[in-house]
Amino acid sequence: MPYVFLLAAIAAEVLGTSLLKATEGFTRLWPSVACLAAYGVSLVFLTQVVKTVPVGVTYAVWSGLGTAAIVAIGVAFLGESLSVVKVLGLVLVVAGAVVLNLGGAH
Repeated sequence: MPYVFLLAAIAAEVLGTSLLKATEGFTRLWPSVACLAAYGVSLVFLTQVVKTVPVGVTYAVWSGLGTAAIVAIGVAFLGESLSVVKVLGLVLVVAGAVVLNLGGAH
């Protein structure tokens, strides 16, 4: 069950991050409220995850998968470019999350 909460936390964080541009520096009320609410939901789910999963593993997976999702959303929907350097950086982030997760499983 903790990994279901972790996936929910990642989804909420990705939603909040996706809304950042729409807030226009937190000058638009409803996008700002939605963004902050999504981040709040993400943190609530994370508090449930760290009850049973080590915080280092939790954060590594949360940040790694969240980063991968945000890069994909940026490229697919926000017109951001994808370079070899970005892909390499993303691979390193995800690999780090995997290594920390494997290390936490023992």
